[in-house]
Amino acid sequence: MQTDPATPVSAEHVRVWDAPTRLFHWSIVALVFLSWLSADQGYMRVHLWSGLTLLALLLFRLGWGLLGSTTARFSDFLHPPRKVLAYLRTHARGGRVLHAGHNPAGGLMVMALLAVLLAQVLTGLFANDGLKFSGPLALLVSDDASDRLTRVHGIIFNTILVLVWLHVVAVGFYHFVKGDNLVGPMVSGKKHRAHVPEGVTIIFAHPALALGLFLASAVVMAWILF
Repeated sequence: MQTDPATPVSAEHVRVWDAPTRLFHWSIVALVFLSWLSADQGYMRVHLWSGLTLLALLLFRLGWGLLGSTTARFSDFLHPPRKVLAYLRTHARGGRVLHAGHNPAGGLMVMALLAVLLAQVLTGLFANDGLKFSGPLALLVSDDASDRLTRVHGIIFNTILVLVWLHVVAVGFYHFVKGDNLVGPMVSGKKHRAHVPEGVTIIFAHPALALGLFLASAVVMAWILF
């Protein structure tokens, strides 16, 4: 289901991000922090629920990347390496290429984060804390396999920290060097017209589709837990 193409909400701003995409983004930020804090403090039941909620959101995002609004779709921001390199070369030379949603470099970062977060959640399902807690699927593998996946789980978390740091640095670079605020639009959903290509058309998927995808993802989460 789709609504009409995006139109300017004012003389200066254009709506580029839908509510489901923005809610997903900030929910992931909160859940990654909660997952780290709960594991660090030994609150493994909280850690379990945080991880399962992350899994549901990631499964939702995979579906939304195929069926969602224009700027949420993988086809809109996932580009071949040559296009990513061309984009980076253009910026290195002081050029400017406008994108309504993620630029090619940002799209690559999004896919990398989705991949490592999914790997983190999946390994966590089979991991253990070496004491009393085991992931909901740990009984399906041997103790040695669970221990190996626990180590991988920790390594992946360090990778997530590196990617998050790179993401924050890139956002700061665009804001302070390029004058392009990437955080504001992910809150309001609107970009300044000067940062949106002329004549761009964005189709926004119906919120009911997002709700259906999330409920389907929640069913998978419940199946794993129970």
